[in-house]
Amino acid sequence: MTTYTPEKLTRDEMAQQVAADIPAGAFVNLGIGQPTNVSNFLTADQGVTLHTENGMLGMGPVATGEDIDPDLINAGKIPVTELPGASFFHHADSFAMMRGGHLDVCVLGAFQISEAGDLANWHTGAEGAIPAVGGAMDLAIGAKQTWVMMSLFTKAGESKLVKELSYPVTGLGCVSRIYTEVAVFELRDSKVFVRSTHGVSFEELEARIPVTLERA
Repeated sequence: MTTYTPEKLTRDEMAQQVAADIPAGAFVNLGIGQPTNVSNFLTADQGVTLHTENGMLGMGPVATGEDIDPDLINAGKIPVTELPGASFFHHADSFAMMRGGHLDVCVLGAFQISEAGDLANWHTGAEGAIPAVGGAMDLAIGAKQTWVMMSLFTKAGESKLVKELSYPVTGLGCVSRIYTEVAVFELRDSKVFVRSTHGVSFEELEARIPVTLERA
């Protein structure tokens, strides 16, 4: 059943939803940008272990104030904290974890997602833009589940959820869930299900998104 709330989600509320959905005991990688904020809403009871591709397991919330250590950063160069039992290792070992299917969930940002779950998040193809794939391809395909956090529409009002990608591909058929400020979507069996809407109705989403939507 598709649920509804009258207000759009803030970025913190989106991060809270993602954090609440992560299974207990999971090994998780949080991508650069909005996904980083998820670490601030995980609870100790969940027992989630965060991985960062520059070589750390056991990453804690974003560091602030006196907790900032310039030598302790995530892959997005944001200062982070370490939890008891944290470990550090070579970059190559980190990517072996990603490629070897050892991560339960990765949460990434995106420029576009197709209804089939294809992901584009490293380059828009714009002239002069600097490609920045990083570990996104390895994460998108290597993790057992790939979730996305993003704003649903561009500044021009175009939907980032599309029939087919027009931007360079990161991974094919890899995205299973999308969290946005106005809706949460689940992608399965080449269909897009609307789990919840926020500040908009199901019908309003249907009018603005160029894919067939199903009620969850």
